[in-house]
Amino acid sequence: MDTAEIRRRFVAHFEQNTTVGAHTPVPSASLLLDDPNLLFVNAGMVPFKPYFLGQETPPFPRATSVQKCVRTPDIEDVGKTTRHGTFFEMCGNFSFGDYFKEGAIELAWDLVTKPLAEGGWGLDEAHLYPSILDGDDEALALWRKVTGLPEERILRLGRKENYWSMGIPGPGGPCSEILYDRGAAYGPDFDPATLGPDMPVALEDRLLEIWNLVFMQDELSAVRSKEDFDIAGSLPKRNIDTGMGLERVAFLLQDKANMYEIDVMFPVIEKAEELTGRRYGASHEDDVRFRVVADHVRSSLMLIGDGVTPGNEARGYVLRRLLRRAVRSMRLLGYEDPALPELFPVSRDKMGETYTSLHQDWERISTVAYAEEHAFRQTLRAGTTIFDQATAELKKSGGTQLTGDKAFALHDTYGFPIDLTLEMAAEQGLAVDEAGFRRLMNEQRQRAKDDAKAKKGQHRDASAYRQVADSMGRAVEFTGYDVVTDEGSVRGLVAAGGVVSSAGPGDDVEIVLDRTPFYAEGGGQLADQGVIELENGARLEVRDVQSPVTGLIVHHATVLSGEVTAGLGAHAVVDVERRRAISRAHTATHMVHKAFREALGETATQAGSENAPGRFRFDFSAVGAVPASVMSDVEARVNEVVLDDLAVHAEVMSQAEAVKSGAMALFGEKYGDRVRVVSVGDWARELCGGTHAGSSGKLGVIKLLGESSIGSGVRRVEALVGSDAYRFLAREHVLVAQLSDTLKVRPEQLPERVNDLVEKLRTAEKEIEKVRVAQLLAAGGELAAGAAKVGPVNLVAHRADGAGGGDVRTLALDVRGRLPQGEPGVVVVIGAADGKVAVVAAINDEAQARGLSANDLVRAVGPLVGGKGGGKADVAQGGGTDASRIDEALALVTTEVGRVAAG
Repeated sequence: MDTAEIRRRFVAHFEQNTTVGAHTPVPSASLLLDDPNLLFVNAGMVPFKPYFLGQETPPFPRATSVQKCVRTPDIEDVGKTTRHGTFFEMCGNFSFGDYFKEGAIELAWDLVTKPLAEGGWGLDEAHLYPSILDGDDEALALWRKVTGLPEERILRLGRKENYWSMGIPGPGGPCSEILYDRGAAYGPDFDPATLGPDMPVALEDRLLEIWNLVFMQDELSAVRSKEDFDIAGSLPKRNIDTGMGLERVAFLLQDKANMYEIDVMFPVIEKAEELTGRRYGASHEDDVRFRVVADHVRSSLMLIGDGVTPGNEARGYVLRRLLRRAVRSMRLLGYEDPALPELFPVSRDKMGETYTSLHQDWERISTVAYAEEHAFRQTLRAGTTIFDQATAELKKSGGTQLTGDKAFALHDTYGFPIDLTLEMAAEQGLAVDEAGFRRLMNEQRQRAKDDAKAKKGQHRDASAYRQVADSMGRAVEFTGYDVVTDEGSVRGLVAAGGVVSSAGPGDDVEIVLDRTPFYAEGGGQLADQGVIELENGARLEVRDVQSPVTGLIVHHATVLSGEVTAGLGAHAVVDVERRRAISRAHTATHMVHKAFREALGETATQAGSENAPGRFRFDFSAVGAVPASVMSDVEARVNEVVLDDLAVHAEVMSQAEAVKSGAMALFGEKYGDRVRVVSVGDWARELCGGTHAGSSGKLGVIKLLGESSIGSGVRRVEALVGSDAYRFLAREHVLVAQLSDTLKVRPEQLPERVNDLVEKLRTAEKEIEKVRVAQLLAAGGELAAGAAKVGPVNLVAHRADGAGGGDVRTLALDVRGRLPQGEPGVVVVIGAADGKVAVVAAINDEAQARGLSANDLVRAVGPLVGGKGGGKADVAQGGGTDASRIDEALALVTTEVGRVAAG
């Protein structure tokens, strides 16, 4: 049974259920949700967390989904075991205060054991072992009742295995797992009656967990570890959250050994076999690499598909690491050419059978992936150079082991994989301090964990907002698309994390109205500001507007006068000039987005924006810098549309209708069943909930200030619109007029005139430099003639105040060349300029034959001037910051030369 059919049967089983009731099928959410504790969605229940946490009221009592997930803590274990993967699909069914343990057990057991002909999976009951939390007698009785299995077939496991929580105070509950016994080939024999409470590691591959049923019933007050927590009481409503690993069921039903060999993953391995000439199954080492390739290619494909771009932080870093590990694994398999253009289309064709957007957005996805591989290949070249330098120094000093900090720097700074460092070191007969490297890596991971732990519990306490929303019984009505002033009433006040009954002058309060014209920040658009006047004369200044839970609009305000209480009538007044300026910026963003896609292709999709009064920034996908000509073309295009004065209008329709109409959705944005489509004439159409100008002509003028990189594959354009753009252009005009007057040329002649001046300046600088070098070298003859005799050595140790590194090196080499031929000669020049000290030593062949080394001299005097350095035996260079000891350093040179020459 292929993976698509397994998925289809799962959803149909719950959608068509008549025992506990039909479940609402919910499409997979994006891998990127706005959650302070998560980089990515890592479980099927994550999109439903607001319902489980009581932050939002669920729109249905029962649901089912197949959710895209990514888990990253075990990246380095991928491929080494058959259970670890980064991207996976989690099938789940959920009950929000509806059915509980018995219903969940019946539904799961029925699907797992129901014959294939009846729409089930047909797994043999003889191989199935349910598990319960040790002590959960209710679950034990229900499993026996539903399955008819004897008590000894039901495993009793401890909290580590069979209790679920989020790791922070909140909901939790016991679990039941369905385990599949894969037979003696996958682990030792066991006695189910005496197995618990801890699952032996040796049995983890044999007793494969395929489904976990969470009975969410407890309110946890403290969570110290997975096994150590306090239960404060019972939840007001008992919920069901289940998770079934699609890939695990797939490899069971497809009779494969592991998830990497199922129909949606193995074609990538087959392609890798074809490219490398190696065979999967021939060696464990190569098998691990094949599995890494299959997993990481698919995971990267899905992450880029959901809008992630490679970078050095957070989500971008995870994606970068996955892509580079895949490329590196192909290198270790012997394939040196670009690998992703060969592998990505294979994964796209399999995953695209379900996720059709992968085909629709292929140009952008492939552009991002292939650019990252190209960058990594350059990194490998640069890292190899650094590695060669490190090993050369090591061998010269007689060492045989590359230090852990060197290996870590190669990994952390240059992106050089440790396995590549180990391999290349072995080729040179060197070892690597792996223990030191691992220690530094663990310290880095611990810092990351500590940071993540510090962020734990950052879930906004939404109980106060939920209390206000529930008391209203309906969503706040936003009227700001049509009006900027409106009448309403105060429905709730929140302060210091809780609902309050009143607020007085000077108090900061969050005020909720039943209807409001104030726009809450979202979709890149900043919030409105303004005032709220109450019927009793009280007045509040609104500084910010947010939507902390769905359906609620909260005004962050300061009470200027009077007393604020719930129930009072309110007159809400938006700052019109600010609103208009922000709306112009938002419309301009849509227009610039469309123009860039026209100029650069459909891959130039928006990756973020901020619409502020009179200015906006626009982030978009691009492989490299945008040419100045393209920037000019885009600016000209959008200003043509401004002159055309196209009407800007909005329509509400279904998502399907919006897509059919050509409207564009943005990554990371959440859209409901009904969406708002904003159009600028018939030219630009996007899904958007923001406010806009009435027509393109109201924007006045759009001025692009420039573009820059904000990460691999992402560029940022900064721009002005309306009066802000006009004022900028007016200032530019004044500057041009001043320059024209000063240089006595017409404005259009300024570029040529300025270029002429710059060229003359460069010529003058070159002439000055020639004179300066000539003066410097003129001193070289005097210095060589005045060389001191230190034994048989001609020594020049000179202080050159005001000379920088380049001048010091030039002088040292010139003096060395003027010393008597055939006699040992040593030159050390120490210069000081702009707070920096430069040291250069240059010696001839005869001095080297006497045992003298420029490298040794620079290393000896470096610490005296507060620095270090080195180089070759004939020429070495260093530097420092302490000019006060230059004379002492030169004296040391004389001492060292005398000591070596005498020896």
